[in-house]
Amino acid sequence: MTHDPAGIQLPTGFRFAGIHCGIKPEKPDLSLIVADKPAIGFGVFTQNLVRAACIDWNRSIFPSRNLRGVVINSGNANACTGELGQENNRRMAALLASELAQPAGPVDPPSVAVLSTGVIGRQLPMARLETGIPRAARELRDDVVAFLQAAQGILTTDHARKVGSIAFQVAGATYRIAAMAKGAGMIGPNMATMLGVIVTDFPLAFASGQMLLQRAVDRTFNRISVEGHMSTNDAVLLLSSGGEQSLSADAEQRFDESLGDLCLQLAKKIPADGEGASHLIHIRVTGAASNQDADRIARTIALSNLVKTAVAGADPNWGRIVSAAGYAGVPLAVDQMRLAVNGILLFERGQPVPFSEREVSQVIRNAFETEIDLTVGTGVGDAEHWTSDLTADYVKLNAEYTT
Repeated sequence: MTHDPAGIQLPTGFRFAGIHCGIKPEKPDLSLIVADKPAIGFGVFTQNLVRAACIDWNRSIFPSRNLRGVVINSGNANACTGELGQENNRRMAALLASELAQPAGPVDPPSVAVLSTGVIGRQLPMARLETGIPRAARELRDDVVAFLQAAQGILTTDHARKVGSIAFQVAGATYRIAAMAKGAGMIGPNMATMLGVIVTDFPLAFASGQMLLQRAVDRTFNRISVEGHMSTNDAVLLLSSGGEQSLSADAEQRFDESLGDLCLQLAKKIPADGEGASHLIHIRVTGAASNQDADRIARTIALSNLVKTAVAGADPNWGRIVSAAGYAGVPLAVDQMRLAVNGILLFERGQPVPFSEREVSQVIRNAFETEIDLTVGTGVGDAEHWTSDLTADYVKLNAEYTT
């Protein structure tokens, strides 16, 4: 796996473009991802009942055996925009479909997925998209520079691109998965204001592709948060140019592991880039009665503003952590609880242990990643979650987001 954007390994069969078309004042705001021939595609979408137009559109076309492209705009969510918003979404798909038409025949709009991200409740500036989508289509290329330009065009408040790739072998053949994502705020468990597009040249069985994507998302993107606010627009798409193929158990497992590794790499970059964040917080819960119980405890701790502000201030206030675990609503054994922060034991068997507050504070302050390890009993359940701390900069940015 590569962590260096310059070392991205792209799968065959895809082209990319990212441009500025005028939705945002200066930054790139329109991206295209195009399959050279019909690809199979799968998607996982927000659980919010208030949804953007693109989510309803994508739910109607996924899973797909005939996906030709994805058009993504940033700076405008096209959410809560009524019938006009729905029509504008359809128009975006039709514009890219028209650009992909070939002598062999036209491309239908349902062969194009649409993703939008940005401010809720504003109509898309369609005149700019009417000219921008054809212009971006003329710039489609299959190289890493174009991939990175597309990854730049999907960002909103992000400080940097979130990209990655992985290469793996099955039966002597090398396959690649590459992905781009965005997200820095309005991030809550079970996805958030994040977009992710994953492309691969590995052949997938149509019957199992959705399950593989859902499993990867559950283990990664569904275990991150910034402030717990679930978005109207979040989506993760998986496109394969490798065609349909029945897979052996070993081949499917190899892809499953590689996809999960790549998704985790990108998922951790989202809270690490959380709006105003000064720390990435990694929470590990063990000893619960089940994995589900451990996950609920980890999520509860991650969503505690008191825990997040303590980390922001490098305050070893461990009582906030154990009390958050206590109101998660699942059984735990207080007399068997054990808590360590960045490897330093703070609490064990229901009572504090001697430690230097100054030392722990310094360790938290000097490390970007804060490790919270909590044991809640003797069960076999365990879970992990990643979140960011909560700083004054987060409040300032979101207090002035639209003004």
